[in-house]
Amino acid sequence: MTPRHQSPGTARFAWLHRLWHLGTGRFGLIVVAVIGLTALVARFWLPFDPQRVDVSGRWAPPGWPHLLGTDGSGRDILSLLMAGARTTVWVALGAGVVATLIGVLLAALGALTARWLRETVAVLVDILIAFPVLLIAMMISSVWGGSLWVVIVSVGMGFGVNIARVTRPELRRVLHSDFVLAGRASGLTPFQNLWRHLLPNVAPVFIVQLSWGMAVAVLAEAGLSYLGFGAPLTEPSWGLLLKDLQTYISVHPLTVVWPGLAITLTVLGLNLLGDGLREATDPTLSRRRARPEAQTHTPAVIA
Repeated sequence: MTPRHQSPGTARFAWLHRLWHLGTGRFGLIVVAVIGLTALVARFWLPFDPQRVDVSGRWAPPGWPHLLGTDGSGRDILSLLMAGARTTVWVALGAGVVATLIGVLLAALGALTARWLRETVAVLVDILIAFPVLLIAMMISSVWGGSLWVVIVSVGMGFGVNIARVTRPELRRVLHSDFVLAGRASGLTPFQNLWRHLLPNVAPVFIVQLSWGMAVAVLAEAGLSYLGFGAPLTEPSWGLLLKDLQTYISVHPLTVVWPGLAITLTVLGLNLLGDGLREATDPTLSRRRARPEAQTHTPAVIA
């Protein structure tokens, strides 16, 4: 079926087909799906209670029934990783929601309002973007105390500003398109135009930035929990688990591998998913990639 004869539903999801056929996109989708499924399963079932202390079973090697072994308190590492996946997904989704609200609000104010307000928002974004996410989290936690909400709000604020900075020029570009002018002439309010025409046309750029922001949220949660500014001690977290196990890395090095591997794969998967989404949703990259293939196969056909 040629693109000209594709149904509207098929054309709408063509980017997903392109994403799956990209190596980076496929890897990112699989990793995100596995982490999400693990968090969902951990919500209803875990092999062992992740907070149960069993002194007689301390530092058990991988095997049955502890598939990944136990830590210095006898806690099952697999159960801790599965419970930590719930925290990771919660932080990533929460930070994504906060970043979406802040990014869309600042981008809309910086693109659709009067000139003095647009310039004020642009200066404000440039000032806020200079503050690192970890520094914002530490400043907030010094007032409100360390918690997952501190991580969610700080990462959401930090990356929401990044989303606004990238999305604002795209909104300004789309703002002068014919369909936007036609919607304005037909009586649509600025909010209706934003919802119906502007946001759908900048969605690819927005989604890519959001996936990268969620990767930063996962890394920030692990780092802040490791430093004592993130998840409380009663909350399962990959960063806390890594902090507890790294003390014994010279004696039990294998136990440190599991939380580190979980953090690395999750962040790598989200970053590669963002790269795949950028390539799958940008038609110019698709055409650029297809052109060398056509040039490569043309001499063989002629011959």
